[in-house]
Amino acid sequence: MNLAEKSVENVEFMIEQIKEKLKVLNLGAIKPSHFDEDMYEELKEIYEMVLKKKSFSPNEMQALVEELGNLRKK
Repeated sequence: MNLAEKSVENVEFMIEQIKEKLKVLNLGAIKPSHFDEDMYEELKEIYEMVLKKKSFSPNEMQALVEELGNLRKK
């Protein structure tokens, strides 16, 4: 998968990977359809940061969820 290219498929892939890594309990809270390609670079930055870390503190989890919320389609 080439994440250098903006595409709906890449957005979906990154969101699913973030959800899996963060072990999001409410899977319906974060859906790929909530995001569009306009926020691709910001989403990719979050994705790369999430994959680099082994674990997250509760505060980090909260911050990530809030940031994802800020990237959602208006």
